[in-house]
Amino acid sequence: MNRFFLPPSSIQAGCVHFNEPVSRQIVQVLRLKPDAGVIVLDGAGKEYLVRLTDLSAQETLGEIESESLAAGEPKTQLTLFLCLTQREKFEWMLQKCTEVGACRFVPVISSRSLVQSAKEVANKYERWQRILQEAAEQSHRGKVPKLEAPLQFEQVLKATEQIKACKLIPWEEEKSFSLKEALQTHPAGEVCLLIGPEGGFSKEEVALAQSAGFLSVTLGRRILRMETAAVVASALVLYERGEMNGGSDQAAG
Repeated sequence: MNRFFLPPSSIQAGCVHFNEPVSRQIVQVLRLKPDAGVIVLDGAGKEYLVRLTDLSAQETLGEIESESLAAGEPKTQLTLFLCLTQREKFEWMLQKCTEVGACRFVPVISSRSLVQSAKEVANKYERWQRILQEAAEQSHRGKVPKLEAPLQFEQVLKATEQIKACKLIPWEEEKSFSLKEALQTHPAGEVCLLIGPEGGFSKEEVALAQSAGFLSVTLGRRILRMETAAVVASALVLYERGEMNGGSDQAAG
């Protein structure tokens, strides 16, 4: 069944008003007909079973038949701090980590990032928001992950200084302390993952992160590309938190 995120203002008094872009998709791309059933998500964790009534490319209307909590949201709040890189690679990480279950993304500019200026990505945010929404719809998420403005590496450390979270930095030179062991030091709550660029973090950056409360962890004996590390680390975090078991994910309260 097709799924659509809509603003809460579009869901009122048992009816749903589909905006023009979604209406065009419904009518011209999906070619749905009256009485077809779709799922509408309000982005706050609720989903609605909706029966389409009036269809046009400008505005489509539907009646709500039932509502429930979305089942695709993990309880673990996972934030990914991703070093900026070439557009295709960064977008792939946004898409795949959304599917895995990340709830927030913060682009990072580190000393070895391929992108060194926030201005270089300012015009990409609208596209990135669409990628997040489409990935969330496809993977049956109940919420679209948040996408924050880019931060310099030092700003990341300052922004996370007071956060009561398990803060992890996968590092190829860490040989013994595993992600699983690190998570055991913070058995519940938010997890922050700081993913380095293609050339990795410098030793100075890792030392600064450690001083700011980040735990350096190993992802195994093999060296992973940054996009692989982002997906693998995200999946491992949620697996260790019990979020990858069938039927165990529940909507966050």
